Formats: sequence, structure tokens, C-alpha cells
Amino acid sequence: MNTKQQTIQKAVSVSGVGLHTGIAATMTFLPAPTNHGYKFQRTDLPGQPIVDADVDNVVDLSRGTTIEQSGARINTVEHTLAALVGLQIDNALIQLDGPEPPIMDGSSIQFIEALRSAGIDEQNATRNYFEISEYVHYKNDEKGIELAALPLSDYRLTVMVDYNSRVISSQHAYLNDISLFPEQIANCRTFVFLHDLETLYKQNLIKGGDLTNAIVIVDREVNDGELDYLADLLHKSKVGVNKREGILNNTELHYPNEMARHKLLDMVGDLALIGRPIKAQILAARPGHAANIAFAKKIKKLMVKNAANQVPKYDLSQPPVLDINRISQLLPHRYPFQMVDKIIALDEKSVVGIKNVTMNEPFFPGHFPGNPVMPGVMQLESMAQTGGILVLSTVPDPENYWPFLVGIENCRFRRNVLPGDTLIFRCEFTTPMKRGIVKMSGRGYVNDQLVCEAEMIASLVKKK
Repeated sequence: MNTKQQTIQKAVSVSGVGLHTGIAATMTFLPAPTNHGYKFQRTDLPGQPIVDADVDNVVDLSRGTTIEQSGARINTVEHTLAALVGLQIDNALIQLDGPEPPIMDGSSIQFIEALRSAGIDEQNATRNYFEISEYVHYKNDEKGIELAALPLSDYRLTVMVDYNSRVISSQHAYLNDISLFPEQIANCRTFVFLHDLETLYKQNLIKGGDLTNAIVIVDREVNDGELDYLADLLHKSKVGVNKREGILNNTELHYPNEMARHKLLDMVGDLALIGRPIKAQILAARPGHAANIAFAKKIKKLMVKNAANQVPKYDLSQPPVLDINRISQLLPHRYPFQMVDKIIALDEKSVVGIKNVTMNEPFFPGHFPGNPVMPGVMQLESMAQTGGILVLSTVPDPENYWPFLVGIENCRFRRNVLPGDTLIFRCEFTTPMKRGIVKMSGRGYVNDQLVCEAEMIASLVKKK
């Protein structure tokens, strides 16, 4: 799985009709900055409102996942979101001049192809994974639906479907590596049973559905008169079934378990509405959109609960965003006051820095000799230098500016910091930059424990 966030290099568009609305629309993917996430924009509505791809914005689950915000609605978002997740694209603005993304061939493959043609751009920020830390479970006994998420330092999904049908036996599908989504899952098409087809039409759904964008499963015997009726319903001159039961119009399946794979595709898209890439083992029996969204809400609830106490993760195997050489080019500090060894995350709003504390620090011989403890003022200096990197990142030519600490509030030291400790600092803006002045909050951690915190005011001054 990727370490850095990604967006696309340029805008790219696809056009077609929506599955349920039947309305023609053009959907354009645009690059977006770090931590933007997925957002839809209805360009056909007054004010061109934005709709965040968020599980809390789900308003309808009638054979698809529909989101709404500020009066703007986007129908059937799951195939679009699945393509973005499958390519590990984190940030995109999705403009739409209609109420529903084009259904294309009923899968995600044409979205994948379009996004790949736009090019994928790695961004200077780490992916903000939510790692499932405890068992999350959803169950609907009446429908035999069960979904579970288990802790795993990867993203894997397994799906089982069983429709009690003579045409489709119990099917399983799995995805053990998200990077294989484009090749193994993306081209699996949506499907519908014949006994549901007429009902959906009567419910004013699948207005844009036909045999080019959906698999119709014939799960009972049909006569010639019924086939003529279906042809008229689907705007075809003629339809047929190879056997008296099977796949309408003899559509060839891409895989024997294409239905299970498509359910996995839907789940990838629905779980994107959690708002962050996740690391977990997902197990699902008979999933559907309603169950996926109920499950996603449980995961998001856990994510929000853990966010308040989220400790930055330091992976020694990953290269830093800024190494000591680049830090030395940006900050004016030198020995013995150069306190930051690495920057491991940096975006528009926050930064994470590393300070390795060793017995060779020049302050230990004179600070509590025989019981070396890192002075609080040096912890604060380390935090301020980490924040200085964040402040400098707001200008295109940081080498031409000085970052000064001009204020400290609500400073607390919670635990002793000792030789051998690794201090992880996270600083984030709490106010916008105004006239070169900005406020930040900072926290320092050792072994996932909070050791110090402060609110800081910084000034950015141009060198003369």
C-alpha cells in the first residue's frame, strides 16, 4: 500500500447516462491538494455546490448509494469511488453536470482507464490511514448478512454471496492486494435478477439500464411472449436466453464469480465514504449497499473516537519527507541547537517531526547529573522547530524567510524524556496565517504517551 498521498496530474472526463436517472452527464476528475479527499461538485446547479464523499451524507440506498449535502444530490457514487480507491488516489474533485455519474459498462474499468490516462501524481504528504484496532461487526439476522473488520496492517477483502438461485451458486471473491483492484475487480459489472427488473422499473429506477451496462440473470423459465416484453422494456429489437434460464441475451461473463467480484467492488466504493484509507481485513457475507453503509458508519464512529487521541506513527522503514540535510537548508539552527532530525509528514495544515534523544546531548552533563532528564525548555524548542518547518511551508521560497517563535500558551510537561527516547512531535495550524502571524498547537509523544504540549504563536519574517 502506498505511503504518500496521490492525486491525478490533469483533468479527465467521461460521459454517459446514469443507471437510475437515465440522465446524460459528463463527469470530470480534477487534481486536488493533499488532505482534500473525495468531493463531488454539481456544476449544473446554482452556486455549483460541493458534496463531500462522507458516510454521514448518505440519504438513499435504493439499489445504489446516494449522497446529499447543501441540497445537492449525487446518485450511485460507489463505482466512481471504487475506481479512486483501487488506484490509491487520495485527493480528487469530481465535477458532474448532472445528478448521477455515468454508468458506463456497469463496472469501474472505464473510470480506471480515464484516471490512468490523466497520470497519477505523488504528493508531499503521508496517507492518513485508519488502522482498525479492534473487532468491528455488523449483522442482520433476518437477511443473513454479516460483515466484520479485523486488525491487519494491510487492506484485504473477502466477499461471499448466496442468492438461493439455480443459476448462481454460492460465490466467493477476494482481494488480497488493493493494487490488484484494476486488473482483478474493476471490470466486474453490476447485475440484476429478472424477477427484480420489472419492479425496479416500476419504482422509477434503472432508467438508464440496458444490456450494455448490466447483467440480467434469468432465474426462471420464460416464454417467447415474456422475451418480447423484456425486449420492449430494454429498448431492444430482440432478446434471448441461451437456455430457458441463464443470462439474458447470452451475455458472456468476465469471470465465473463476476457477481461476487462486483459485490466486492461495491464494498470498496461504499467503504471509501469512511473518509480515510483503511487498514483492515474485511469479511463480508451477502453484503449490499444498506449493510455496507451501516458497517461504514460503525467504522467511522470508531475512527472519530480514536482521532482525539491519535498518536503519529513512525515507520522506520519509510524514507522521511525531509531529511536532516533539507532541514538544515530551511532552519537556521546549528549545533547544539539543531533539534529536529527528520520530518516524516507535512501537508498544508500539519507537520510531524522526529527528535532522537541520546546521552550525547550537550545539556545532559549539567541537567540533573546522575539522573539525566531532557529539559522542558529543550522539548519546547524541538517542538517549535518542527512547527517552524510547517510555517515555512506556506511560502514558495522558504529559504528566504525566518520563522520566529513569538508566543507560548498553555504549555504542559506530562512525563520525563530520557536518553534513548524518540520524541515524535505533531504541530498543526489552529488559525490561518494573517500578516505573517499564525497560531499552532503542538504535542510531543514518546512510546505513544503524551509527554508535552503547548500552543504556539509564530511569525514569518522575510530575510533582508
